[in-house]
Amino acid sequence: MKEVIRARGHEHVSADHASTFEVTTDDYLTPAGDCILAIEADRAPADFDPEFVDACRDAEATITVEIEADGHRASVAGRGDPDLEFTNERSAVGRTSDYVDDRTILVDAEFAAEGFDRDLIDALAEGAEATVTLTVE
Repeated sequence: MKEVIRARGHEHVSADHASTFEVTTDDYLTPAGDCILAIEADRAPADFDPEFVDACRDAEATITVEIEADGHRASVAGRGDPDLEFTNERSAVGRTSDYVDDRTILVDAEFAAEGFDRDLIDALAEGAEATVTLTVE
């Protein structure tokens, strides 16, 4: 099952965060938001299909997030968790830890914002349109 989010980069995308990555519906980004990869997302976790959400609540599920912008593509995998809520209406956050809150879309990610391909991050920092595809298996 898949969910697709359309968003865009911003000049302040730095992707320096060591434990999370985020896509937000907010229309702004400050330099402090070093985990944020894209803004102005057209969807948030609260918008996801209930069947997708249920599949993600399996601790054995593999959840993959692929981000594509300006011909550059990178993906990161993590796992599901029974406590995932998918209720946040602003932000989708992937985490390298097992911490879960209403923004969390996956836990135990292979890497966080700092691990994404730098060519992709450069494109996002130039404001490129982004497609974020979440897949659960």
